[in-house]
Amino acid sequence: MSQTPSFKTEETGSGFMFQASGDWTVRQAATLDAALEALPASRIRGAEVIFDLKNVTRLDTAGAWLIDRTAERFSAQGLNPRFEGLRGEFQTLFATVQANRGSCPDTLHDMRPFAVQLTARVGDVLLATGAEVRGIVGYFGVFLQALWRAVKSPRRLRLVPLVHHMEKAGFDALPIVCLITFLIGAVIAQQGAEQLKRFGADVYTVNLVAIIFLREVGILLTAIIVAGRSGSAFAAEIGSMKMREEIDAMRTLGLDPVEMLIVPRVLALVLTLPLLTFIADIMGLLGGAVTVWMLLDTTPGVFLVRLQEAAGFWTFGVGLLKAPFMAITIALIGCHCGMKVTGSAESVGQQTTQSVVKSIFMVIILDALFAMFFTAVGI
Repeated sequence: MSQTPSFKTEETGSGFMFQASGDWTVRQAATLDAALEALPASRIRGAEVIFDLKNVTRLDTAGAWLIDRTAERFSAQGLNPRFEGLRGEFQTLFATVQANRGSCPDTLHDMRPFAVQLTARVGDVLLATGAEVRGIVGYFGVFLQALWRAVKSPRRLRLVPLVHHMEKAGFDALPIVCLITFLIGAVIAQQGAEQLKRFGADVYTVNLVAIIFLREVGILLTAIIVAGRSGSAFAAEIGSMKMREEIDAMRTLGLDPVEMLIVPRVLALVLTLPLLTFIADIMGLLGGAVTVWMLLDTTPGVFLVRLQEAAGFWTFGVGLLKAPFMAITIALIGCHCGMKVTGSAESVGQQTTQSVVKSIFMVIILDALFAMFFTAVGI
């Protein structure tokens, strides 16, 4: 049979006593929370507060949290809380609540109106986004400092890891980049030909494929593939090293983790992404050429002539110009997320996922900014 929870306080010779009784469970948590919050602040600093819990008949996580929070409140006021009479079956639960004190919320539930809660959540997201952007920009500054030291003293640049990461991020990514860009080029040509045929302008399918793929789709697809493949690998590799405390060991030996881990990865991606973009553009045009040849009965020679008429130098150069900036963004985000790993396998997984999401988001933002810039300058 349930008993109504209650508590009372009375003064003792060395301070005062907090006596709890009844069922301290989640069913009465809201009432107990309001009553505990109404307790007046003590002005006797250094006094001892004895929590007498021998009359507590039932206790769950919510009740243990309320008692522990009250003890923390007294401790913050300069008092010394001490627990007595806790029954054996409750001790493990109470010890667990105390051990996870920092992860407990400040309130039992949020009673604010929905509009206020929504505004608070949006504000929290904006603050977190600002802190993340500030952290990445700061990491970019650290990378530039390490790169400048390598420029002044070339022997500080680790060429073997640089070539290794160029192989992993570039050469090993060729099959998936070639396959996807070839298929996307073919799909764009097929859909464009079907739509343009309605207006008798199917001859301009070559123009459509060339402009869309060379300016936008080639670099965007390649950057997204690299972000999901190489950016996540950077985060997982550095995160695993952080979890095994290898980075701390580097610092102990006097080695700079930025020079050892980040600079080779960023430079490798800066060098390989333009090359991957070039190959992706060629494969996309090849896929479009095969589709145009099959659907429109156009010879390869005619396709090349139309391609030369449709695409100038800047049509091809715009995509390549974006590649180094996207490479720096992807590599820095991956390395930054890897360095944020705390010490568990779960943290490695979370930061690896975050690196992919953030990299793809920033790649699309950069592509949009470049598109508006080139349109504004007439390129």
